[in-house]
Amino acid sequence: VQLVESGGGSVQVGGSLRLSCAHSAINERRYSLAWFRQAPGKEREGVAAWSSDGARSYEDSVKGRFTISRDSAENTLFLQMNSLKPEDTAMYYCAANSWGGASLHAVHYNAWGQGTQVTVSS
Repeated sequence: VQLVESGGGSVQVGGSLRLSCAHSAINERRYSLAWFRQAPGKEREGVAAWSSDGARSYEDSVKGRFTISRDSAENTLFLQMNSLKPEDTAMYYCAANSWGGASLHAVHYNAWGQGTQVTVSS
């Protein structure tokens, strides 16, 4: 699976960004897609995931602020990020796994994009 992220940038606190992940054609009944982020000096953490059966999961700190969605016809995964905070600053990665679960653990994913940087300043 090929994954290419875009949409990152610099915003002020309280602002919004929408990240996109263009991916190669996949069997949606098998693959899950997810967003992860990694800040300097920190481990990669799961932000949001979309399972093969359509279930979505979110990391607690982004619930109510971030929304994961997808356009199957365009082979694109999105992450709408609202009410951004400085602690959301990180490199954001798109990931895929072929077992279908909506895990937020990086070890469960076997395909990764190159990332897109998000910087939130006060």
